[in-house]
Amino acid sequence: MPRTLQDLPQIDFAPIPGVSPYQGLKALRDASPFVRGPLGLVMGLRHSHMEPLTGPKTRQIETEVKMIQGIFDGPIFDFTNLAMLFANGAVHQRRRSPIARTFAFKLMDAMRPKVIAIAEELVVERLRAGPFDFVAEFASMLPARIIADILGIPQSDLPVFMRWVQDAADSLGFVDVERRATIEQSLSAFNDYVQGLLDDRRKSPRGDFLSDYVAATAAQGDMSEGEIRTQIVGLILAGSDTTRGSMCMTLWRLLDHPAQWAAFCADPHGLKAGVVQEGLRFEPIVAAIPRVVMEEFVLDDVVLPAGTLVTVSLMAALRDPDVYAEPDVFNIYRADHPRWHPVFGAGAHRCAGEALARAEMEEALAVIARLAPNTEQSGAEPKLAPGAIRQIDQMRVAFN
Repeated sequence: MPRTLQDLPQIDFAPIPGVSPYQGLKALRDASPFVRGPLGLVMGLRHSHMEPLTGPKTRQIETEVKMIQGIFDGPIFDFTNLAMLFANGAVHQRRRSPIARTFAFKLMDAMRPKVIAIAEELVVERLRAGPFDFVAEFASMLPARIIADILGIPQSDLPVFMRWVQDAADSLGFVDVERRATIEQSLSAFNDYVQGLLDDRRKSPRGDFLSDYVAATAAQGDMSEGEIRTQIVGLILAGSDTTRGSMCMTLWRLLDHPAQWAAFCADPHGLKAGVVQEGLRFEPIVAAIPRVVMEEFVLDDVVLPAGTLVTVSLMAALRDPDVYAEPDVFNIYRADHPRWHPVFGAGAHRCAGEALARAEMEEALAVIARLAPNTEQSGAEPKLAPGAIRQIDQMRVAFN
């Protein structure tokens, strides 16, 4: 007889001192395919949960999480309410279509030479200059400069632009209510800046991405100005915040495995795709994919009623031994990656910026391996904080 939600182990998701989150999730997965958390959240812990929990019997969370926190209006609520990330069905398709047409894989692959040029510049500036803040001076700077190039943002605007991005990223999941005012101030300024870019392209098209996007939304004719602006804000957030953390953690793990780092330095071009695939698996920046059950169904002998708030733990799924051999071992030669990497989501909501994220990570890490093969770790190991998007605390390296 299938189990009910009340039969599931209940946990609070709080970190356990001295225990890595992966060890904790493994112990939970070994005991039960699902666990219950606060606010009625049910978490799936197996790789096999990806397809059913992101399929047609569930939907993307919309504004529920914000309303649970008492956020019913203001910039954070408006962003959640208007972004394609938190929309479903025809509304999601309407908002995503102009982005998908203009932010295509072919266009993003064409950005690789630009990524290489910027990465080479950033490496050469710091070569043999001692330890530096890799998060701020490389991993944040490279995607910011790429997105600035795509959107036509002057480099002189980047420092304040990057601060807006980092603050606004904290609006994506549960919001730290003590930071709400700061987040909303940055999000408002960010919105105004993007609106200015859109207005400029309408007046003076340049044949670039934003000009094409403006033309596509005008031709489609069914999006409000708020929706048009919010998709660009969301795209910038998705293309900046997650790439930064993933690049940091992948490099750190490479340096922590000298034989694999040496092999990568000997063949950066040939191994870059495998390096990024494994880095994204081993230290996923996106912790989980939250959904709402639309139609009751049974999964792994557990009844999931309609209305249940569910989430797939990517941190658990990406170390599931049913899919990955020796899942707790970092291995850039791994041949058991599924065709579609789960970290970019699934179905209609699969990340629109996947091609750009891969281009940035693959080419930037390959440049470091080629120009600075004696790169060294410096200081404490970087940590990823708990959250929907796991933020990196710090990381220092020396390019040698």
